[in-house]
Amino acid sequence: MTKDCLEIERKFLIRRPGAEWLETKAEGTDILQTYLVKREKGLSGRVRKRSGKNGTVYTHTEKRHISAMRREEYEREISEEEYRELLLQADPERRPIEKRRYVLMYKGQCFEIDLFPFWHDRALMEIELEDEAQEVDFPPEIEIIKEVTEDKRYTNSSMALNIPFDPID
Repeated sequence: MTKDCLEIERKFLIRRPGAEWLETKAEGTDILQTYLVKREKGLSGRVRKRSGKNGTVYTHTEKRHISAMRREEYEREISEEEYRELLLQADPERRPIEKRRYVLMYKGQCFEIDLFPFWHDRALMEIELEDEAQEVDFPPEIEIIKEVTEDKRYTNSSMALNIPFDPID
């Protein structure tokens, strides 16, 4: 399967929801993503191992940033063997990112909540949009600290270099 698309996404730093609440409201998967050495300026590549109740899926993704909210994304499913081969191209400056992702449906919207082992009080939440002006109706159980769509420090690729620990109230 190959997915080529224009991705429009907003990202939020949120207070880390309770694991019990998330487990009852959303489906979780474990993700390990490794960033690859950049082949050209403006194009980032990664491989991802995603494990859940339906098994393990491996993907190779390349993204070209157009703006903070908009990216071109090329993603394809790969074999475990190809995944292992691509790992040989891992960027030595970036640590692999481990996270537990929960997909939460609320009022017809799909939110992805990522819990990271290095944060115990916060998490990231993303929503993909049809267009940049689309209104978002947030689940009332989620406490948004701030929007970080335009803050490059909160991209997974940047966090593979340096994890932000901004103070939160």
